[in-house]
Amino acid sequence: MTFYVFLGPTLGFEDARRELDAEFRPPAAVGDVYRVACARPRAIGIIDGFFERTPSVWHKEILWAMSEGIHVFGAASMGALRGAELADFGMQGVGQIFSAFHSGELEDDDEVAVAHADAEQGYRPLSEAMVSIRATLAAASKAAVLTGSAQAKLEDVAKRLFYGERSYERIVRIGLEVGIPRQEVDAFRQWLPQGRIDAKREDAIAMLRVMRRLLDSEHPPMKVTYRMEHTHTWQALQRYCRASGSRTISDREEAIFDELRLRGQFMSARRAALARLLAVMQARESGKPFDKDALGETEERLRRERGLLLAEEFQAWLDENRLSASQLEEFLRDEARVAWVDQGLAHTSVAHLADLLRLTGDYAVLQQRVEEKERALSRQGAGNATLLLPPKLDEAGLWHWYFVDWLGGGNVPRDIADYATKVGFQDVPTLRRAVLREYLASTHEAHERKSERSVEAH
Repeated sequence: MTFYVFLGPTLGFEDARRELDAEFRPPAAVGDVYRVACARPRAIGIIDGFFERTPSVWHKEILWAMSEGIHVFGAASMGALRGAELADFGMQGVGQIFSAFHSGELEDDDEVAVAHADAEQGYRPLSEAMVSIRATLAAASKAAVLTGSAQAKLEDVAKRLFYGERSYERIVRIGLEVGIPRQEVDAFRQWLPQGRIDAKREDAIAMLRVMRRLLDSEHPPMKVTYRMEHTHTWQALQRYCRASGSRTISDREEAIFDELRLRGQFMSARRAALARLLAVMQARESGKPFDKDALGETEERLRRERGLLLAEEFQAWLDENRLSASQLEEFLRDEARVAWVDQGLAHTSVAHLADLLRLTGDYAVLQQRVEEKERALSRQGAGNATLLLPPKLDEAGLWHWYFVDWLGGGNVPRDIADYATKVGFQDVPTLRRAVLREYLASTHEAHERKSERSVEAH
């Protein structure tokens, strides 16, 4: 594709396609400009971009794109901000909003920020942009619908609101509370449907038309006067882009992450996700291919581990986890990458496990249990010697005690060997030895506690 354009709440994809033949993408987040620049388009346009919970597009990826000969345009929203910040380096800002930021007339990012729906609803805006409110109030004043004093008061009301709460209904309601005459407010309400100005939309369309003129011309590639510094941070972004593809965080996923935060589990989950990401990155950078056979084996293992052997069970799992066919393929490819790295680094990663336990606070607790168990076994004369089943306990009884009584599970697994490897034991004998040690120590400790209570009773 010759042109790529990032947009969302400012302008719908269908309206944008009527202005320009381009590949339209969702609002830009960190790494997105770098990814499309790798396809070597003639130009990239930035209208909307993520911020707040999702890292925003970096200045450096825009600078890198321009250094590769790609024209980069910006307008209306995030594009206007980046256009003003990088105008001296060659980024081409378009429109009145860009000009206001570039001149210093506007400075605050919240001037262009809006709340919006998710991708499934086309990023529909849920609040009004401050720049559009300013333009609308100015037009109402020019049309003698509002006095200059009312215009200034309503602008102040809007600016004081959180960007996600800005709506004309709320603004005029507060306007009445701060003393604007009801007659003037009612006149503004009647004028608003035909007089409202969407300043961001106007600038977005203007940028697409500027880009279309470039498309219709023999414009040479972009030339810059600066030299790109390939810092460690920049190289880290490139690795991140190669590992994460075009993945972004949806509103639904963010809501799920809030549930983790509420439960105090977010940071530990994020640390586990980091380990997964690093494994995926290493596998990608190794260049190891994962063909259909590898993906098939990964899917089979996943279904076996999750108990999803029937096709309808697996499909229900896919639906519950919102995985489409294309997403499933990439998910399985990443799982294959993680398994490959895990196999190669299994011993090394265990060597670092103690440090992780120190960070989580589990090391001291587990160490205390190890010492208690050693004392209990020593008092029985067992220690680290070969352990034998007590006279009144057979093999089946040992497994029943462990899985049903000690773990609190429903029953003993059919395949204990499979269970052993899943939980990290080398084989059944090593699992059996650990279970027997725990049984002997636990029963001895229980017997000692019972004897102590008997003595106290007498």
